[in-house]
Amino acid sequence: MGPKRRKREHVPKKTTQAISLKRFGITYISLMGFFFVLIAFQPIRDIVDLNRFYTKGVVTITAGIMKLLGIACTCHGAVITLPGTSMDVRFGCNGLEAVMIYAVAVIAFPASWKKRLIGIVGGFVLIQIVNVIRIVALAYSGIHFRKLFEYIHIYVAQGMMIAVALGIYLLWIGYAKADTPQS
Repeated sequence: MGPKRRKREHVPKKTTQAISLKRFGITYISLMGFFFVLIAFQPIRDIVDLNRFYTKGVVTITAGIMKLLGIACTCHGAVITLPGTSMDVRFGCNGLEAVMIYAVAVIAFPASWKKRLIGIVGGFVLIQIVNVIRIVALAYSGIHFRKLFEYIHIYVAQGMMIAVALGIYLLWIGYAKADTPQS
């Protein structure tokens, strides 16, 4: 008779994938909370208002591009004044929310810091290019298709920014996982 085999008891183990997913979720939620506090908490905003600074930059760049395209406009703070209407660019419309969602996901993903930095900078640039195009298109629709403006703004333009951030993130994951040993 051969050697006696011990019966193994099946004890479920936490997989590295489950642990990584849990770590990703905790990191993502914690960082999003931290960044929202930085942007929204009044005592911090009294010291430095990142959202206002960011919005003013986006509005200035967007208004400059509109002028190059022949769209008459002026800007003051977060407001772009157009013929017959004006647009108040706020959080969610300035692209900062999409950048935060994207950047926090990049930081939470297990990758080298070099790849994370490349992802954040590249994603920021791409998201802002799309955002400026989106605001210009909204301005055009506000001038020429006033009745459709709210529909385009709420149902098309806002969702588009989140979809763009997600799409760029998925592309970045492919880049981040390349040449990374899989467990």
